[in-house]
Amino acid sequence: FLREFQIGEKANIVIEASSQKGQPHRRYHGRVGTIVEKRGDAYMVRVQLEKSHKDLIIRPEHLKPVK
Repeated sequence: FLREFQIGEKANIVIEASSQKGQPHRRYHGRVGTIVEKRGDAYMVRVQLEKSHKDLIIRPEHLKPVK
């Protein structure tokens, strides 16, 4: 359930409704992001938008590794 991610690794953002802490906005559900850094228990994830990118702070229960 709680997995350690490495910097540069890709992760799917899948919102886990049973945990509200560190939950991203629902518009990012299903997007793929890159792990940029670790901040305490959470990770900073860079999500590519159309012309720019967005850095989100997300806890690991809302992230799943890309296969």
